[in-house]
Amino acid sequence: MNLLDFLIPAAHAQAAGAPPAGGLGGMSLLFPIVLIAVMYFLMIRPQMKRAKEHKGMLEKLSKGDEVITSGGIAGIVTDIGDNFITVEVADNVRVRVQKAAVGNVLPKGTLKSA
Repeated sequence: MNLLDFLIPAAHAQAAGAPPAGGLGGMSLLFPIVLIAVMYFLMIRPQMKRAKEHKGMLEKLSKGDEVITSGGIAGIVTDIGDNFITVEVADNVRVRVQKAAVGNVLPKGTLKSA
């Protein structure tokens, strides 16, 4: 016996008619693909749809719209810029917020009735 036999294990020949050891190779590849597809339809696709709807809402925003920001501030849009809008929350009280902070556009007259 020589020193090389201790470092490198000897390879033994496989029997000719024996089935391969990895019989479920296709199934092990199928599981991650199915998992990714399920995650796409349950998580990624609805989030992309919501983001698209929010972007469309921000593009349609105009002066006089009643909005609620993501921080909970409700008011009427008085001025619109590229990245910021001015929201009047009370008489002569105006707050400047980012456009992306607008959470919802309310129906007309909602703030007067509240």
